[in-house]
Amino acid sequence: MAERKTNQTNDSVDEFIDSIKDESKREDCRVITKLFVAATGEKPSMWGSSIVGCGKHHYQYANGKPAEICKVGFSPRSRSFSFYLPKYPEHASLIKKLGKHKYSGGCLHVTRLSDVDTEVLERMIKRAYLA
Repeated sequence: MAERKTNQTNDSVDEFIDSIKDESKREDCRVITKLFVAATGEKPSMWGSSIVGCGKHHYQYANGKPAEICKVGFSPRSRSFSFYLPKYPEHASLIKKLGKHKYSGGCLHVTRLSDVDTEVLERMIKRAYLA
């Protein structure tokens, strides 16, 4: 089995965000990071080279090998922000209130933070974290 690339690292979240060339995306990352801290009460950390996450979710592969990933996280991709939020009972009702987004492959995609209601996004992060 290939080694996982999305492991928690000791890399600095602030340095990662500071390295983003687009100023508006950099600012959105700072706000999103604050939303994650407010929703989870946890200090964010880097997972792999481009995911900012909070908490740890432990699981097992089909072969029984244990692994972990952040409970909730986001990544500033080239075209949009990808949010990694497990589903929870209120997911469907909250996502309708979020604003402009796409949902595919289990990921929530938002082009710009200004496209969504940040209070709803924070509630979604909190509910997913508690799930």
